[in-house]
Amino acid sequence: MGSRCSAARVLGNPSSISKTRDVRRNATDSDNTQHQILPSRPALRVTAGGRPVTRQNLLQPPQLLVTCAMSLDNVGSIILVLSGKGGVGKSSITTQLALSLSLQGHSVGVLDVDLTGPSIPRFFGIENAKVRQAPEGWVPVPVHEAHALQHSATDGADGTLKDHRHIGALHCMSLGFLLGNRGDAVVWRGPKKTAMVRQFLSDVHWGQLDYLLIDTPPGTSDEHISLVETLLKNAMPGQVAGAVVVTTPQAISISDVKKELNFCKKTGVEVLGVVENMAGFVCPNCAECTNVFSKGGGEIMARDFGVPFLGSLPIDPMFVSLIEEGKRPVYPKGTIVAGKPVEATSNGIPAQHREVQNGSLAEKYTSCSLYPIFDGIVTQLVAKISNT
Repeated sequence: MGSRCSAARVLGNPSSISKTRDVRRNATDSDNTQHQILPSRPALRVTAGGRPVTRQNLLQPPQLLVTCAMSLDNVGSIILVLSGKGGVGKSSITTQLALSLSLQGHSVGVLDVDLTGPSIPRFFGIENAKVRQAPEGWVPVPVHEAHALQHSATDGADGTLKDHRHIGALHCMSLGFLLGNRGDAVVWRGPKKTAMVRQFLSDVHWGQLDYLLIDTPPGTSDEHISLVETLLKNAMPGQVAGAVVVTTPQAISISDVKKELNFCKKTGVEVLGVVENMAGFVCPNCAECTNVFSKGGGEIMARDFGVPFLGSLPIDPMFVSLIEEGKRPVYPKGTIVAGKPVEATSNGIPAQHREVQNGSLAEKYTSCSLYPIFDGIVTQLVAKISNT
């Protein structure tokens, strides 16, 4: 009798077993439904073992999809854009760093590893673009190919435009290109995020690049750990140049960004410098630039940690119009940003040409008040990386 009771307790009632199976099946179906965020597209590559990457296969255990080889062999320098605080403008900083590097003639790639909030496609105006397949892996989406800047200088005599400066190619890769709709939620746990980050590092065919910028989510979570761990393990010596850390001037932001600086210290990632974003507001209706969120907190933090301070950036509504509407920035006469008149810092382009709305995003960006500031920041970064 005792053995029968034991068997009954182990095996259970057949009807209860059937109910348990139904509950488990429903739970599994519900979990899978939460993760059906990738569109039904053809396979983009074949992984080790011959498994094509489809929406269904991406939902399988991540270790089956990750290869150990890196696709960064032809990348010169890798720069991480980090912050311990959300909403400080990391993607905006990454976008302008990429545009400024490209305007200096460098070939640039942007990898967006902010998996739950991929905004890089929107910043570059390529949300509807598709990722293409190649034998080498995923082909990043082009923002523009290498070309000559149409409006780069004047001869000072008759106002004609000369000196066609070379602009480097700019390409992007983001999970945003793989989503069926822009509003789709990415409901992934840590292991799946880790797998996606590693797959981005191993399967994107960048080709020849001077610089790869990696835009990261806020904090020091799974994406950061897997990103840094994979890069430090597989990248070539000196290939990971370091990190640009972004903050805003407020004390509450700086207290969180300090954690990111400590993260870099613990993981051995060099801090290339600190950028203080939103340190001022450029009024679109007058010539004032007001420090609405105070200024100087980022510089003090950088000095306390013994890392370079790259500069302070105001909020510029004209940059927002450029990104959202594609309008070339135009400012009221007498506007002064960073101590310089905007008219004198618009890359030598006469006012009548700055109002022209054609040209690439990079060309229009040269009319933005923030461009001279970022051009100086990029010059500092390139010099620092070249000397290491």
